[in-house]
Amino acid sequence: MRVAVECKSPLLQKSLETFLKKYLSSNKQCDILIRDEECLGDERCFFIGTKNGADLLKPFSKSQLILALENRYKTLDKTEQEPVEEFEVEESMNFEILQKRIEFLTKKYQEDIINSIKAFYEK
Repeated sequence: MRVAVECKSPLLQKSLETFLKKYLSSNKQCDILIRDEECLGDERCFFIGTKNGADLLKPFSKSQLILALENRYKTLDKTEQEPVEEFEVEESMNFEILQKRIEFLTKKYQEDIINSIKAFYEK
């Protein structure tokens, strides 16, 4: 997935470039063009805004952004597909990401405690 960012807001522009560093491409070579203003007629356009018609509503997290972009990228190749309710998919996906992150941190914390206890009693 190759993404280009073209926003009027410098803050949003820089944030998106930071979030999507590994996906960035030029406007001519990109699969998806992210903008903060509505664009009509360009199917590559991905609109981020506060209006209900936006592809991604502000405020958003990095994981919501990437999931929404991946969903859009999947639909670009498919000509006939029913509209996907992105927000329901994003909410369940965000919960799964959060759950995996918590499991990882808990396991890491447990390992750190065990290593500290072993180090204390080995002295």
